[in-house]
Amino acid sequence: MRRFRFAAVLRGAESARAWREAARRLEDTGFDVLLVPDHLVGPRFAPLAALTAAACATTRLKVGTLVLANDFRHPAVLAKEAATLDLLSGGRLEVGLGTGWMAGEYGAAGLPYDPPGVRLARLAEAIIVFKGLWTPGPFTHHGEHYRVDGLEQWPLPGRQPRLLLGGGGPRLLDLAAREADTVHLTMRIRADGSGPDPGDGGEAAFLAKLARLRAAPRYPGLELGTSILRAGEPRPEEPWSAARSAALEGTPQVLPGTAADIRDRLRHWRDTHDVSYFAVHHERDLPALTPVVEELAGT
Repeated sequence: MRRFRFAAVLRGAESARAWREAARRLEDTGFDVLLVPDHLVGPRFAPLAALTAAACATTRLKVGTLVLANDFRHPAVLAKEAATLDLLSGGRLEVGLGTGWMAGEYGAAGLPYDPPGVRLARLAEAIIVFKGLWTPGPFTHHGEHYRVDGLEQWPLPGRQPRLLLGGGGPRLLDLAAREADTVHLTMRIRADGSGPDPGDGGEAAFLAKLARLRAAPRYPGLELGTSILRAGEPRPEEPWSAARSAALEGTPQVLPGTAADIRDRLRHWRDTHDVSYFAVHHERDLPALTPVVEELAGT
């Protein structure tokens, strides 16, 4: 049985000092990873710079992304950035990848928003490039989306960074089962990139995703995770949050009840369904969920 791991998603802070202090608080309260999302819109730090600062402010805390949008960077560029950050952090980087999904930010930035199958194929190729460039020697790849010719990069990471793939569609789950160390389960995104598909929520859908992963040959070595929210009032800055919370009822992703109830719920999902890695999705939930993390972390 895997031990619990906990992460917190942080999006920004009002100053460098506040960001450092936030990272140190996580390190002091049992969290294993600080995660930064990757979007071009909204009040958010750029992930790689923010993670570098967090790593410099801490000694044990791992840093990672939830998740980098593959379409925003060429994989050769990202491979070098990630290797540098991993080396300078003493091997504490965990790389979370996804296809990119928010159509509105693609349009605002003038980026083409390709159909899901194209974005997924591009992500699969990008993973080949990442892994190739994170190993010694020249690397060559001639694919449909990327071409790399005899490229040898320095530095190499301290060790090949832990790879997390996040998503909810069957093809993404199959890719994650083949290539990832951690699979981060989410709701499937609507094909038009407008947000999570409420039809993909609920306990039955979540269990079906777990069953699909369980059938994979690499299942015994996979770490399974998901984001968690404290059940509460709808959030005005997220007009779809109430609908999403309702759609996630019965899953480990929305946590009602007392701290004891939440603790027991997380233990159930770990002990019964092998889900052991939980990312607190909103900083506002940290006061309520940190005592649970302190009790369960590493057990």
